[in-house]
Amino acid sequence: MKLIVGLGNPGERYRLTRHNIGFMVAERLAARNGLSLKRRGHQGIHGVGRVGNEQVTVLLPQTFMNHSGASVGSAVRSLGIAPGDLLVIHDDLDLDYGRIRFRAGGGHGGHNGLRHIIQVLGHGDFARCKLGIGRPPAGQEVVDYVLRPFGRDQARRLEELVDRAAEAVELFVTGGLQAAMNKFNNQVLTD
Repeated sequence: MKLIVGLGNPGERYRLTRHNIGFMVAERLAARNGLSLKRRGHQGIHGVGRVGNEQVTVLLPQTFMNHSGASVGSAVRSLGIAPGDLLVIHDDLDLDYGRIRFRAGGGHGGHNGLRHIIQVLGHGDFARCKLGIGRPPAGQEVVDYVLRPFGRDQARRLEELVDRAAEAVELFVTGGLQAAMNKFNNQVLTD
């Protein structure tokens, strides 16, 4: 069993914001593979099914981003998930918009959702699928930037990014972290 977690904030207000791209990709992954995200538990919404021949649980924590660890920790303990079978999908300010980067373990890089997950689990030994949202324009606060919807140029290409990231997560599930890194870590969105 693999646990795939998309990070975001609950509620309609945040649905299309940059900080919720993890939710968007997890939802697309579920839709592409016929998983229904309707179960409630682990302080989140989740679905169970298969991606290829692998059994997965896709989880959208319904805590706010800064408390994501409560939901993830509950699911990890309850499902008996090993660190190598956990993938967290999240936004990343330090990657240009449209970039996808898989990583095995590490720190939180200033991301409060990851910070809380690491705090609750007691380690950072889980895979990440980082989705580039780029840096805010000069003078704009990071919090305002991540909690706002994508700008027009980024929104125009968002569907392509979400589809490509869902495909990348499918490869992580069926082929492993190294295969996903090899195929997707250096790709860029094309116009």
